[in-house]
Amino acid sequence: MAAPLERRFTTELRTAGRRLEGYAATFASTADLGAFRERIARGAFRNALNTDILALLDHDAGKVLGRTRTGTLELREDDKGLAFALDVPDTAAGRDVLALAARGDLGGMSFGFLIPPGGEEWDGDTRTLRSIDLREISIVSAWPAYEGTEIALRSLDRHSGNLRRARALRLAEARQWA
Repeated sequence: MAAPLERRFTTELRTAGRRLEGYAATFASTADLGAFRERIARGAFRNALNTDILALLDHDAGKVLGRTRTGTLELREDDKGLAFALDVPDTAAGRDVLALAARGDLGGMSFGFLIPPGGEEWDGDTRTLRSIDLREISIVSAWPAYEGTEIALRSLDRHSGNLRRARALRLAEARQWA
């Protein structure tokens, strides 16, 4: 029996024209998931970056926004976390995402993953993810599990690409995913 796909949220997102950029996951925070706490170790995404990863809206496979195989989604791991750049399609879902990003209404980013054998380490009730089999990243309207990140809007038309508007979001209550 296959393990269920896990999902986690973060909230850093910027937009410039039809391109969204931000972090789908960050390393510097610990998420309180109710039954346990979780951290992501630097390097956890390293092995997944050469596979075909989808960008979705709200984890809905019927709302594909991009993918690494076609080059419409770029992923890289840096010192902060899993950075992404997404060329948003001119579809209903894509237009909705851009409109919500411009208003600052998006909840953040999420990612769906599996844990390969040996990919996690436990210390009491805290799990550290050392290796992640990444399947997808999603733009979501829900609350993030990883607090302390932000959603930022960068609009080249209104701010010449130099100014970012940031809005900090706090998690109203921890969400636990089955």
